[in-house]
Amino acid sequence: MKKTVALITMLIMLFGVFAAARAEVKQPSEMPVIGIAWRADTDSEFFTNICKAVEAAGATWVLLDQVKSADLSYDEKGCLTQGVTALGSLDEAAAKYVRINTWHDSNAADAVGNVSFVIFTGGEDVSPSLFYSTEPWYGIVEEIDYSAERDVSDYLTMTYCLDHDIPLMGFCRGMQMLSVVSGAEVIQDVPAYFAEQGTEYHYEHRNQKQSDDAYRDYAAHDVRVVPNSRLYDMVHTDTLKGCPSWHHQAVKDVDNTRLTVTGYTDTDGIVMIEAVERTDKTFAVGLQFHPEAALVKHLENAANQNDYMDYDTALSIFQWIVQENALEQKEAA
Repeated sequence: MKKTVALITMLIMLFGVFAAARAEVKQPSEMPVIGIAWRADTDSEFFTNICKAVEAAGATWVLLDQVKSADLSYDEKGCLTQGVTALGSLDEAAAKYVRINTWHDSNAADAVGNVSFVIFTGGEDVSPSLFYSTEPWYGIVEEIDYSAERDVSDYLTMTYCLDHDIPLMGFCRGMQMLSVVSGAEVIQDVPAYFAEQGTEYHYEHRNQKQSDDAYRDYAAHDVRVVPNSRLYDMVHTDTLKGCPSWHHQAVKDVDNTRLTVTGYTDTDGIVMIEAVERTDKTFAVGLQFHPEAALVKHLENAANQNDYMDYDTALSIFQWIVQENALEQKEAA
């Protein structure tokens, strides 16, 4: 009998020790959750690299649902059945609904849910019909890359986040979408823009295409950081070395908008905008470059990893996102 009591007592003590130890370990469900705006091609490295970067910074992520406009028609797969041009971009009539009604009469609120921070990833060009001053297609056949469904989803998700002051960050296309939503002017094709200025362009922002099936790695260039900005708070330096860059469109200017330029680079005598923020919001930042690409190159020990931003600097950007998200969650609680 005494042996049985002793055994039971020992088991109770061991269970208590195990429970205490388990309580000290942060469970996955307790990790900060970062929302990533919907995209259909989740095999793209513009998406997978962001996921790896968020995880490296100590958080987990969730892909948000596609946001659809009640003013447009979709099929059962979520593809638009109207409002799409032959190029795959959003036509002017559909874009007008999106620009005027923004997130209203959409499922944006349900898609964002309780997420307290949203990342908008890189990818396709933004339809020029969504620009504040709409423009025709730039006409370069080898650069056609649109997703009308994603344009609608991103535009509605972003306007919902801005209207409800939900912190967000956009990378590459994400920065361009933040700028478009905010009324900025956009360069539809950087090489063509430089030619118009009478300036020779050396493809500092995306390596020149060699063939249809050849892989184009990220170009690397430095970015000057404006003091007293969100970007400076993240990286604590006035110059970011080796920023991975992969874009042929860019923000031209932010005049008469609520955007502030917080990062730039001089390319062949022309100043290119590399970072923006909305100072009227708690946190709305856009980066034209891809720190997540540098981070993953270091994580995976890529042969050219040292051509790009160092690991700690790249990680610090995502750690800031995680910390900002944790702060938002704490204040909401």
